[in-house]
Amino acid sequence: MQKGLKLTDILVTIIIALIFGVIYKIWGPLYGLISTFGLQAEQLIYGMWFIAATVAFLIIRKPGVAVLAEVAAAHGEFIFGGEWGVTTLIFGLGQGIAAEIVFAAFGYKRYNVLVVSLAGIASGLASIGIDFYYGYIGDLAVWNLLLLVGFRLAGSVMIAGIFAYLIVRTLEKTGVTSLVRPASNQDFKALE
Repeated sequence: MQKGLKLTDILVTIIIALIFGVIYKIWGPLYGLISTFGLQAEQLIYGMWFIAATVAFLIIRKPGVAVLAEVAAAHGEFIFGGEWGVTTLIFGLGQGIAAEIVFAAFGYKRYNVLVVSLAGIASGLASIGIDFYYGYIGDLAVWNLLLLVGFRLAGSVMIAGIFAYLIVRTLEKTGVTSLVRPASNQDFKALE
């Protein structure tokens, strides 16, 4: 595997990110709707905001892709009129760096559901840290904060981990990813 990003890698990552930027924009109102149920239920779908990093990494499999994808997706959401404004970019950078750290810890050589789930958890933890900085969750009661953290991390695993893995595994089987990199038997085994 060539480590450096080629122009093709960057362009494919940006396209993936812009697609997820549109999804993120649509996800905002859904997040708001689910929040009306209370008890931090909306945190179960929060993991969608981390999926650009994991999907892009599973497809491109090179250093820097996760952070590039998250930052570009955050820019896409912002450009398309996301409701959280410029803070979206800060979240995208923090979440992308957190996912990138996990992929780096595995030497950019593991592409399985466990690794992308850990990357989702890292992005979730980064987002919680940024939320603390902005101050709105620091005032929660301990039980409510634990509910928020638990549900956000569970949603991170379900969406940015398992769902992202299934999306890419399906794409691998169709052969569409061979346009970016040829899929081999080793690639399919790495996804197991």
